[in-house]
Order: sequence, then C-alpha cells, then structure tokens
Amino acid sequence: MRLSPAPALGPSLAGSLVLLHLAVVAGGLALLSSASASASASGMESVRCRLQGTPRPPAFSQDGDFVIGGVFSMHYYMHSVDHSYTSLPEPLQCTGSMDPRELRFSRAMVFAVEEINNSSDLLPGVTLGYQVHDSCSSVPMAIKVAFQLANGLDPMFDTGEQCSGSATVTAIVGESGSTPTISMLRIIGPFGIPQVSHFSTCACLSDKKQYPTFFRTIPSDQFQAAALAHLIRHFGWTWIGAVRSDSDYGNNGMAAFLKAAQVEGICVEYSEAFYRTNPLSRVQRVADVIRSSTARVVVAFAATGDMRILLREMERLPSPPRQWIGSETWVTDPDMLRFAMCAGAIGFGIQRSVIPGLRDFLLDLSPQKVSNSPLLTEFWEGAFGCQLGTSTGVGVEEKVCDGSEDIQQLQTPYTDTSQLRVTNMVYKAVYAIAHAIHSIVCEERENSTVYCDNHLHVKPTQVLERLRRVNFSRNGYQVSFDANGDPVPTYELVNWQIGESGKMEFVTVGRYDASLPPDQRFDMEREITWVKNSTQVPVSVCSESCPPGTRKAVQKGKPVCCYDCIQCAEGEISNNTDSSDCLICPEEYWPNAERDLCILKPVEFLSFHEVLGIILTACSVGGACLAIATATVFYRHRTSAIVRANNSELSFLLLFSLTLCFLCSLTFIGRPSEWSCMLRHTAFGITFVLCISCVLGKTIVVLMAFRATLPGSNVMKWFGPSQQRLTVVSFTFVQALICTLWLVLSPPFPIKNLTTYKEKVLLECDLGSVGAFWAVLGYIGLLSLLCFVLAFLARKLPDNFNEAKFITFSMLIFCAVWITFIPAYVSSPGKLTVAVEIFAIITSSFGLFFLLFVPKCFIILFRPEKNTKKHLMEKTSNDKRY
Repeated sequence: MRLSPAPALGPSLAGSLVLLHLAVVAGGLALLSSASASASASGMESVRCRLQGTPRPPAFSQDGDFVIGGVFSMHYYMHSVDHSYTSLPEPLQCTGSMDPRELRFSRAMVFAVEEINNSSDLLPGVTLGYQVHDSCSSVPMAIKVAFQLANGLDPMFDTGEQCSGSATVTAIVGESGSTPTISMLRIIGPFGIPQVSHFSTCACLSDKKQYPTFFRTIPSDQFQAAALAHLIRHFGWTWIGAVRSDSDYGNNGMAAFLKAAQVEGICVEYSEAFYRTNPLSRVQRVADVIRSSTARVVVAFAATGDMRILLREMERLPSPPRQWIGSETWVTDPDMLRFAMCAGAIGFGIQRSVIPGLRDFLLDLSPQKVSNSPLLTEFWEGAFGCQLGTSTGVGVEEKVCDGSEDIQQLQTPYTDTSQLRVTNMVYKAVYAIAHAIHSIVCEERENSTVYCDNHLHVKPTQVLERLRRVNFSRNGYQVSFDANGDPVPTYELVNWQIGESGKMEFVTVGRYDASLPPDQRFDMEREITWVKNSTQVPVSVCSESCPPGTRKAVQKGKPVCCYDCIQCAEGEISNNTDSSDCLICPEEYWPNAERDLCILKPVEFLSFHEVLGIILTACSVGGACLAIATATVFYRHRTSAIVRANNSELSFLLLFSLTLCFLCSLTFIGRPSEWSCMLRHTAFGITFVLCISCVLGKTIVVLMAFRATLPGSNVMKWFGPSQQRLTVVSFTFVQALICTLWLVLSPPFPIKNLTTYKEKVLLECDLGSVGAFWAVLGYIGLLSLLCFVLAFLARKLPDNFNEAKFITFSMLIFCAVWITFIPAYVSSPGKLTVAVEIFAIITSSFGLFFLLFVPKCFIILFRPEKNTKKHLMEKTSNDKRY
C-alpha cells in the first residue's frame, strides 16, 4: 500500500487533527451565514447555508444518478504555508512530483465507472457518476476531501429548517495510504458512508468497532506479515534487519511481522523507523546501520516514497550486498526497478491480473483531451518535457508541445499494464460498490429482464449494508468481504530478476494463499535469483547451525539466535540440528562418539573367550588335573610307607576336595545366570570347608599320633578313623547349613550394574545377603586359623613322620591370600572383582596342594629308597635319642 508523507498518526491524533481542521481550516463544515433579526418571528421556511473555506475541484468528475467518490495520492507532498493569522489561510495545494502509478489508479476508477455505465447486466439504465480527488499523500488534504465528498461543492445552498442534508456520494473508493484513510474514516464514518480502499493494508483497519464503514479489496498486513515471516523461515534466515516507514502502515505492519517472526524463531538485529519528511541525517543513520550490520537479509515494510529516499542514500556510498525482502507497497512498484542494488529482491505482491480494455483507455489521450484536465496536463508536460499552449515563462524559452507526442511510445508506470496488481484492486472496489447499489435499486421482472429505478433515493447506510453481502466474480477474480471487511488473502511471491534485455523485471516465483491449511499455503513455482544474480540461497544467521551431538547455549546479552555450540554432556545426545537441549539416553544405552545416537552399552563379564578368562580357566583345570594325577599316584602307591603314614583316607578326601576347589572357580567365569550365581559362592564355601576340614583332621591326627607314643597313653582310641570322618562331616555340615539358609532366605541373583561404569553394563552376581557371604568366608577363616594354630604347635615333632610344618606353611599362605583378598575384592571394579576371587581360590588351592602333596610325590616318584618304613622309623629313633 501507499503511505502518506505526513508524520504517522495514531487514531487519537488523527481525531484531534480532524477537530483542529474543523475549527481552523473549516474544510467542509456547513454553517449558518446570516439571517434577519425577524427571521424567527416571521417563521422563515428556508435556510440559506454556506460552505466555509474554498472548495477544491475534483481531478476528474462526472455527474450521474449515483455518485462514487475517489481519493488517490497522486502527488507526494502538500504545499506548506506559514499562517500569519491576520488573513484567511490560502487554499490547500499539492506540490512535488506526480506519481504516474497513482494516476493510473484514478484513471482505472474512471474506466470501471464508464464500463459499468455501458453494461446491460449491471445497473442497466442507471448512470454512475464519480468525483476523483488528489489527497497529496497528506492527512489535511484527505480530511478536506472527505468533507467535500460529504457536503458537495456548492458554496451556497438552501435547505429546509435545518442546515443539513444527505451525503453527496453514496460510497468512496480510497485512500491509497493507511494514515489518510484512518483520518477520513473519522469524518465520514459517523455518517455511515462506506469507504472501500484499494491500498490501505494496516491491520488496525480490520477493527470494526473503530471503523465500521471500512472495506478493502487488498488483504490486511496481518496476513502479509505472517507470509513474510513464513518466507524467511522457509529459507533458513534467522538473523535479519528490519526497516519501516514511521507511519501507521509501517509501524503496525512491522509490529505484526515481528510478532510472527518471534513465533518462527527469527531474531532481529535492528529495527529502524524513518519517514520521507525526516531530516536527511535520520535517513543516513538508518543507511549506516544497514551497512554496518551483520545481517545479510533486510526486511523493509515501507512506502514507495520512503524506500526511494533510503535506497538513494544507500547508493551514495558503497554498501555490502544485502538481500532485500519487501512489502507489497514498493516491491511491486515498477518505478523502484531502477535501483540495481536491489536485484534479487523478493516480496509478496497482489495477484497480477488482466483488465480487458484498460490499456486502450489509458492511452486514449490527445493534447485536446489532456488540456481540459489540469492533472492530465501536468502529467503530459512532465512526461514529454514540453508545455501545452503558449509559454508564459519570462525570459525562459520552454518547449511547446506541437502535437507530435505519442503516448503509445511512452515508457512510464502510467502506461505499463503488464503488472496490474493494485490497479485491479481499484477496479474491484468500484464493481463492489456498483453491485451493492444494483441490489438496492434493481429488481428482476417476470420476463427475466432487470429493471432499475434511477430515481430511487439511496442512502449511504443502505450501500454499507449491501456491501457486507457482496459476492461476485469479475474477469475470473472473486470479490467478497469477511466480517472484518477484508478479502480472501492471496499473494504472489515476486522476484526482481534481470531479463534477457538486461533490464530489471518482476517475475512471479511462487504463491501464498492464507485461506489454505498452514502446510499448504506456500507454493514455489520456479527458481529464485538472489542478490548479485546468484542462484545460491544467501545465508543470514547470527551463529552457524549446531550439528547433531551439540546443543545451543545462548550468548549472554544477545538474542536467542546468537549462541555457542556446546557438546552434549556424558550420557546425552542430540539427533537434530540446532537442538536447544540434549536428551538423556536410557539406562542401558550410551551415546556414540559423535553423541548423536544412543547405542546399547557393551555388556561386560568375565568370559571364557577373553585372555584373562582363558588363563584362569587353564589354571583351574590344570590344578584339578594335578590333583587327580596326584590321587592316581597315591592310589597306585597306596601300600607304600609314606602314603600309609600320612593317613591315606584323609589324603584322598583332601585331593578330592582340592579338585572341587579348582573346578568351582569355573562357575565364576561366563555370563552370570540365576543358577551360576547361586552355585558359585555355595560351591566355593562348601568345598573349601571340606578341604580345610581334611587338613585340620590330618593336623589333629599328627598331634594325637605322637601323644599316643608316650607311655600309658591311649589317645588314639578317641581319635580313630571314625572320629576323623565325623570331624570332617561335622565341620562341612555347618558350612552347608549356612549356605542352605543363604539360598533359602536371600539367594544370590544376576544383576546389571549400571553405576560403576557409565559407558558399559557390568553383568554381576548380587550377593543377595552380604552377611551370609561374609559368614561363609568367616567360617572358612576360623577353620583356617584353628588349623594354623594346631599345626604351629606340632612343628617340632620328628620331620620324617611330621606334616605339621607343611600344614603350617600352607595355612600361612592360605590365610595371607584371603586376608589380602578382602581389600582387593572390595576395591576391584567390574569383572576384576570376579577375577580377584578366582585368583584367591586358585592360589590358596595351589598353596595347599604344593606344600602338602608335592614333597610326598617327589619321594614316591624320584626317591623310592626313602619310601620305606625303616627309613621313617630310623629318623624317628634318632629324634628320640636326641
């Protein structure tokens, strides 16, 4: 849409300006002029009213049965005058250059009215009139025009008893700017005069409580702002700059955009406002902010006149390339294509359309027709650089138009009908009003003919009511209004591309339909040419995207789009780009090296297939084989002196228990299961008690044997073979009872240890009852200590017939191993705990085996001469004599 060059006005300020204009300028208030002192006494039937101020003639006008008003910003500025307050103020006048595009809008309205008057389907027999005014893009002029459209142009008129009457126009088309439109609505709204705008897009105008008589054929900025935010997010731009016109259009539009951008996660580095009437230093400051910013994408929600000034300033000094995103006001204005620095700009524009016959109408101008209209005369003279009629310049020779000027060859926005976007909005606005009037004054007769009463008095409020229900199609374009007076929001995505001729041109590359579901609104149709004629989408981010495996950490004091990429902590992953948080892996999972995927933790246990497991297995099996081999040797030499002297029954039982001790270590290797967990500790406890019980029995036998040799001693009858067996069984039964209670009350069971190591799972056997475990070890330790004490007491008995020293050393080694086992067991993590326990079992078993049986096997196999009763008895006799 277009903006007024006057400073931005809020609704309250616009209302105050209206009151000021009523009091000072008196642009249209009808006042009672003069009357005789006897008027009231004589009962005067008519009142003569006079319009205050100087009426401003319309730019284009035509009488008709029903008149439609039109207001367009055909000039950029209004002539400012310093008031002396000593004389009447001069009439308001427009100044500055003319906007050919706005002139085309006004002529399109005239074309639409004439087309309707020539139609046999719409308002047949009825002539529409029009009054088209130039608002000069200013609020004061727009207010004056509103008064004139409401009151008419006659300076004097007679009424009845009151100085009042109906509006001159039934409806108004315009204005092009949101701020002038708001000001006009404050004047004509209370009188129920409908106003249909073709270019006022401020979302604030959808408020029916404040502007109940407002309609528009162009979508609200609320939809355009959402579309722009969606577009920016679509291309991955999260760091942008924003500039806007300091007016109702720019401020409201940018506010809606920033709100939508926040929802889309877009950050704004800066947001600057300016206006064409601001000092040049203000515009320069905005340009400097754009040049020095790090955001490569700039969103401009500004009017054409404002953008023109800003881009001129940007061209004055070298500027880094910027990707411009424009609002529909300037991004589809052909006059803006001259700024080459904006090549590649994109923005949403009104749907391009075709109006049959409009181009011929616009070009149907001759010097004779032009000379009858001051506005067309100004356009003609400006376009061709000549003056119609005789030059009035003093001392200045001006070129006089000689009739050779050909408007067909003129290249200007007025004659360019290749991009009819907003022009079609004017066209549809006129037709919407015509359809509303048609529904009031026309009726269909029995013979399918339409009769229209052109003498019917139509009030603006009637047209207002019918406009709400308008629904028709013209040239393939649907026209209707929702409850807020807004049309269905549809846009084209326009891209500034350099054509084959080398000139900049508008190219439609996509569409946006806000009436569709969110995921179907945006549709790309062709490739976009970006800034610097690149086909690569520019990048505009404050921080590069964080890859999977990291998370975003917002930099202190900066927007959320400025962040550092922090690697996820141990046990956490992020599997998406730009993750705000890392996800904790489930208990049995652990992140991979990149920390973008949770994988199953490796399971660890002491396996038969690993080196440590193989070594321990070999030692265990090897120890069992040695014990079996020793038992075989003892059995083959069971009648020999040394075997018989060492209590062969206990020796065989001890070798059997040692074999079990070696083999029970195998239950600690492999994947823990319910049965292996219960078996490993109970088997270990029982077999070791059986082993120590045998050693204890042998120790007691040695002591009793030497006591029996003393005169008068009968000790051996109290510790014969039966008592020895009973001793072993009793000691073993106690341990078996402890293990049974353990298994019944709180047996060991397999668990997954997830706490010792974060990155792997340890398969272990939980003891179930820690007290029972230490009771088993304690009982073994008690028997070992008892055995050690008894063996120590028997250490000085005769050597050849004495095992006490070997038992003492074996028990010393056994106790030392298991005493050092306790701290090692407690402090070893994971499978090393199991390895330590196996090592203690095998080491203590080998200690007993080597000290108790290897010396005897050596004598049996390699010193058979010593394996005699005589040899043993001789040593004994010598000891006795000694």
